Amino acid sequence: MSIEPGWPVALACLLLLSLTLTTYAVSGLPKPGATAFAAARAVIQLGLAALVIASVVRSLPLSLLLLAFMFTVAIVTTVRRVGAPRAWPWATLALLAGLVPALAIILLTRTIPFTGVALIPVAGILTGNTMNGHTLTCRRAFAALREEHGQYEAGLAIGLPRAQSIREVIHRRIPEALVPGLDQVRTAGVVSLPGAFIGVLLGGGTPAQAAAAQVLVLLGIMAAQTVTAVVAERFIMAARLLPPDLCGALRP
Repeated sequence: MSIEPGWPVALACLLLLSLTLTTYAVSGLPKPGATAFAAARAVIQLGLAALVIASVVRSLPLSLLLLAFMFTVAIVTTVRRVGAPRAWPWATLALLAGLVPALAIILLTRTIPFTGVALIPVAGILTGNTMNGHTLTCRRAFAALREEHGQYEAGLAIGLPRAQSIREVIHRRIPEALVPGLDQVRTAGVVSLPGAFIGVLLGGGTPAQAAAAQVLVLLGIMAAQTVTAVVAERFIMAARLLPPDLCGALRP
């Protein structure tokens, strides 16, 4: 089974977008145009991605170059989302700390072959989800440092070093950033059928093959997000990974 691009797909997409816009209008939600813009971007970007992947997937060097580009976009996106563009080197290290071990385990166990057609989807899924985990970690940590600045100053006042004072504020927020990923793992096959599972089935694979692929991807995401969140916390504690307003506010 496969979904072929054509009028049925176009009609379904238009109706789904219309449903979204109508709901925005009826409920009075702000910025309905953002949904149309997001949909247009998705169509253009996925169309271009399909063309690029089709042209590079048979070449390992070109596939690795594409993955490097995807990783770069992930870095740019996450530092913008958390308001810390100047901290991109530390965000890069945090993402690599999670992605590299996860991908190494998958490749060294020979779960997937070291080819473009296998690497692009698996590494792409891991990169996107690890980016999300990093963004959530930083947003929650930065919000805590702004809202509970008095607690940070109290830590300094009783003699705690800056890193420990920051940790006292943000540490309990780190598990919150991992909740969406954990829920995705917990509810897989019960509440939702994730993308890798559906992709294998639509590609003609057996349910067992689809389940194996999805478990691999989900556990890879969980591992990469967890390591990235912990490393990002350490960089925040060291005042390396911070937005400009907190860089000044967290002087020791």
